[in-house]
Amino acid sequence: MTGLDRRPAAATDTALPRGPLAGFAAGSLGMGVWVTVPGLLLLYFLTDVLAVGPWLAGLALLLPKVADVVLHPWVGHRADVEQARRGDRRRLLLLGCALPVAFAALFAVPGRLTGAPAAAWVAVIFVAGNLLFAAYQVPYLSTPADLRIGYHERTRLMAFRMVVLTLGILLSGLLAPLLTGGDAATRGGYQRMGLVLALGMLAAMLVGVAGIARLRGSAADPTPAGHGGWRALRTALRDRQFRWLVAAYLAMSTTTHLVLAGVPYYAEYELRAPGLTTVLVAAFVAPALLVTPGWLVLARRVGKQRALLGAQGAFAVGSLVLAVGRPAGLVVLVGAVAVLGVAFAGMQLLPFSMLPDVIRAATADTGTGAGTYTGVWTATEATGAALGPYAYALCLTVGGFVASSAGESPVQPDAALAAVRYGFGLLPAVAMLAAVLLQRRYTLDATARATS
Repeated sequence: MTGLDRRPAAATDTALPRGPLAGFAAGSLGMGVWVTVPGLLLLYFLTDVLAVGPWLAGLALLLPKVADVVLHPWVGHRADVEQARRGDRRRLLLLGCALPVAFAALFAVPGRLTGAPAAAWVAVIFVAGNLLFAAYQVPYLSTPADLRIGYHERTRLMAFRMVVLTLGILLSGLLAPLLTGGDAATRGGYQRMGLVLALGMLAAMLVGVAGIARLRGSAADPTPAGHGGWRALRTALRDRQFRWLVAAYLAMSTTTHLVLAGVPYYAEYELRAPGLTTVLVAAFVAPALLVTPGWLVLARRVGKQRALLGAQGAFAVGSLVLAVGRPAGLVVLVGAVAVLGVAFAGMQLLPFSMLPDVIRAATADTGTGAGTYTGVWTATEATGAALGPYAYALCLTVGGFVASSAGESPVQPDAALAAVRYGFGLLPAVAMLAAVLLQRRYTLDATARATS
């Protein structure tokens, strides 16, 4: 079944209880640490603590992201095998709870390793950690499709997850630098940070496993389990609705990671105030704590796809304001970043709640396949996380940006300063326009909403 000919599985009006919802969402608190801290500190840890050359440090962080493209669909296959054999994905979730061990090991480089050996240690542990992260994330995000709930309740479930994930990102982003010792950070400081946050991760992820079990108990899907696996992977790749949704999400993920990578450059070279980096990051991430309920209400009124198109359009407009740069004024620019943050909240909530709509429609007759679909989805997210920073770096390269070591302040050519500004503003607007065009090819939303 493809396109508008598909009929989603009959929905129910089951309202999930708040307790299990909160337990499920708690798992995102632990995942938020892994999503945030390595991206925030690992490059600096390699170059300024372990004496790894920048090019080698970048390679050590890039290769694990490339591995994700293969690892995540494979984990999705294993998740569907588990579902077919055991009726749940609990064993993979529990395996994923070993992620805190990898997180702590990432910042506990043994002995006095420096340079290439230290980079090799980090790269290997990062690959192992990403595999454990996938073992938890894929079955975790398969939960909405595994439950017998309707169109709107899937959005409500993911709204709980979005708020807690944002809280985890903010808390870990604040605590991690403090626990390392800040400007005076040492190997011991990074080891202490890794251990403390790992303990918090473990507690949150175990609560998430218990929450998923309670959700399955309150809204179990009686649909018999199918075989899933590689057959489901072929189904997913041939699924027209899924392809358009994934393509649009790839464009969105690439764009948002591009913006995050550009924040420190925009603060230093355009706003001429490096200290504003924290302000801009907070303006981008924090709105999700406040506006996610609003996106939930809007999705109920106009549908998920129309709400998502609105979020994409707002992101593009805000990006164009940032392309103006200093002449627009600091207040206007910070406000534009906040607009991007509001849109970002919608672009995190709505696609993740549309994914189970696609899965339910595609697998109504064949049983399980949610893990495989989700594995492809999370691989797409990882690809966007790798492409975004490299797209911004390419923009800087074209502008002739001059790299430097700590303590140096080279004079940047005008073309490089223009690249900083347009890479942060104009390039995201163009990329988000591509996301809008791709998203308009997705046509399942009206059918999924009508049958809810």
